[in-house]
Amino acid sequence: QVQLVESGGGLVQPGGSLRLSCVGSGFAFDRFTMRWYRQAPGKEREMVAHINSDGITDYADSVKGRFTISRSNAKNTVYLQMNSLKPEDTAVYYCYAWSGGYWGQGIQVTVSS
Repeated sequence: QVQLVESGGGLVQPGGSLRLSCVGSGFAFDRFTMRWYRQAPGKEREMVAHINSDGITDYADSVKGRFTISRSNAKNTVYLQMNSLKPEDTAVYYCYAWSGGYWGQGIQVTVSS
């Protein structure tokens, strides 16, 4: 059974940092391209960051220079380090295993003073 379980979300002040984690199971994690998406209230889901099996990364323009995606294949985990957070980063963040179309359950990130 495929599972993607996110953790690390919460409430943070503007300018603060959070690190999201996503643990995958039930599939060959090391062979999969992994992505983080987010969806803010009233908006469409958008891709935030992407990392392929070779570790090549890509980012949405809105988060470049602030967010970093990484992975540990030994731990079947993909991370999203989020720095210099802004209120507009508030959203539910989802982990996604691209090749298989697998989604995590989502985790709330709220940036507010």
